Amino acid sequence: MSDFNAIIEALVSTDTDKLTSLVNDALANDVPAGDILNKGLIAGMDIVGDKMESGEMYIPEVLMAAQAMGECVEVLKPLLGDGESAGGTSVIIGTVKGDLHDIGKNLVAMMMESVGMEVHNLGVDIDPDEFVTQIKEKNAKIVCLSALLTTTMPMMKQTVETIAASGLRDQVKILVGGAPVNQAFADEIGADGYAADAGAASKLVKSLAS
Repeated sequence: MSDFNAIIEALVSTDTDKLTSLVNDALANDVPAGDILNKGLIAGMDIVGDKMESGEMYIPEVLMAAQAMGECVEVLKPLLGDGESAGGTSVIIGTVKGDLHDIGKNLVAMMMESVGMEVHNLGVDIDPDEFVTQIKEKNAKIVCLSALLTTTMPMMKQTVETIAASGLRDQVKILVGGAPVNQAFADEIGADGYAADAGAASKLVKSLAS
């Protein structure tokens, strides 16, 4: 449907005003909110993620797209039926103890929020025991650990071990990311997945939540 193509195009071009207008027009024309979300907004954000991975879009543009989509998702939420939203899955994200970097983590959180995930952004310098506490409080199904310093990579391993020791390991999927991290390291510490950037992280979380 051409309306969805226009929504996708407006989102990828980060034209917030046009995107909002198109979403409202679609609703006025009785297009189901679930179709607008899935065939327009989420499809568009998938393209944004691909463009970020390929270097065609940069962090400021991706942030703008995520913010625009988030505004439209808020409009759609009251109109979505059970099971239509991409949300419902409780996700915890935080930078591990000893590391104060948060730009990449915040971008991942925004992209997950933009598709309706219930994201709890814990911030930076998060102790392993705090991750455990938050998993229990938020009934989290996915935990995302971020680190930008090679010196804090061992804290990722310690956090995974602490979650396992708490008896919660089978309840959650643990994903890791950050500049010094790779798939081999994720495998080594027993994480369930690794993402190289925010676009890849968002897709991975969506696949695990589905």
